[in-house]
Amino acid sequence: MYLLELGGEDDALAACEARSAASGLEELAPGLAVARGIDEERVRGLAYTHRASRLIGHGDASLAAARAIVEATRIDRSGSVRVRARRVRETTGIDTQRAERELGSILVEEGFSVDLEDPDHELRAVFSDDVCALGWLAAESVRDFGARKPSRKPFFQPGSMDPLLARALANVAGAGPGATLLDPMCGTGGVLVEAGLAGSDVVGLDAQWKMVRGAHENLERYLDDGFHLVRGDATALPFPDGAMDGVVFDAPYGRQSRIEGELGSLVAGALSEARRVAPRAVVVADRSWTDAAERAGWTVEARFERRVHGSLTRYVLVLV
Repeated sequence: MYLLELGGEDDALAACEARSAASGLEELAPGLAVARGIDEERVRGLAYTHRASRLIGHGDASLAAARAIVEATRIDRSGSVRVRARRVRETTGIDTQRAERELGSILVEEGFSVDLEDPDHELRAVFSDDVCALGWLAAESVRDFGARKPSRKPFFQPGSMDPLLARALANVAGAGPGATLLDPMCGTGGVLVEAGLAGSDVVGLDAQWKMVRGAHENLERYLDDGFHLVRGDATALPFPDGAMDGVVFDAPYGRQSRIEGELGSLVAGALSEARRVAPRAVVVADRSWTDAAERAGWTVEARFERRVHGSLTRYVLVLV
């Protein structure tokens, strides 16, 4: 079993993304989940999971329970060790420094040497709400998203999606080695960059040459190859049936469309075409397009709402 430390404030979306790298996942407590198995390499590419550890036990959120779990565990004494304790979203008053000292002392008594800088093993003790969970660190996600903020890219447009959300949506859509992902409304290419960095081949379309050229600049900055961009119509994709493994798109927002009917036709057509070329899709918009998705033949596997600011909530649909 594995312990996953989820990031962000939306555990449901984080868990949905984590399932792309973990099997048999169940939420345990705020910010925590357990899974039967993980793909360590894919964990490293998750946006809303920070770490995965080999679970040794969990109990009530007390230092006594944490000590008992460690004392009852058969431990391989080879190599050096450090202990890291954390509180999830301040849901408990545990003194993490004391926890690290006391759990570390048990490991020293068991014969471990201590190395706080570059240990062979790291014991994670995580306290959330009324739960403590402990495990040996197995994989950490690579937290380099800040380097790809939209404003730092060669081509930038206001309202571009942040790379954390873009990576999460790409993962939910099936990004990874061997997969081909399409964004038929690619804009500046943010989702394509993240899907490509996760190992996918990526294909992007946009109705405007300006966006196609700008997205190409961005993809060239971050990806060596494995991408293809064309000017095209999301409602008439130039690809054969089943050509893609997944589709992700951020639909135009109502305030950007002069005529609501035109927007509805565009999204409905894009959903229908996405259904033709791929078995899975993730759609982001400023409203829920559930009815249009179901009319296009999709089943809604999951839906999420993410408040951006007072006048904007992003709706995310996961479609199969």
